[in-house]
Amino acid sequence: MRLRILVAGGLVWAYAASAAASAATADLKGVWRVEDQTGEIEIADCTGLLWGIVVWERTPGRDTENPDPALRGRPTLGMPILLGMRPVVEPHAEGPQTIWRGQIYNSRNGKTYDASIKPVDADTLHLEGCVLGGLFCGGQNWTRVKPPTVAPPAIAGDVCSRISDLARRPH
Repeated sequence: MRLRILVAGGLVWAYAASAAASAATADLKGVWRVEDQTGEIEIADCTGLLWGIVVWERTPGRDTENPDPALRGRPTLGMPILLGMRPVVEPHAEGPQTIWRGQIYNSRNGKTYDASIKPVDADTLHLEGCVLGGLFCGGQNWTRVKPPTVAPPAIAGDVCSRISDLARRPH
């Protein structure tokens, strides 16, 4: 009898964790303004992983510090910066919470960091990047961008089509 209860409890936890991951994916998709208001990142679910590309910048930039000479100097507009974020369901007092873990690329210094994204509320997410296995971390809150009444010019292709070749080369 005790084994059945444990198995049933495990199935309930797995279902709740799966539901939380699905809900969190839906919550994070969309366009987010970075904390210093200098750019906007579109986040999309690409085959179960979250990816994000730069879709607006206050000042156009170039990826001048990329370690790959073939990518150095490309425009930062349209560039992937959130890379392959995977859901991790963690227990919390309020119930299971999904945190997305992967990497973030910083074109200002050409480095890629371990990163996590956690929804704070419906219109805020907290992004944290770390180095040295989490020894040094920094974070910021991003704010959801409400859809404009008039659509801006689109970046060529959607988020997932822009990251399709990342498996073959560095970002």
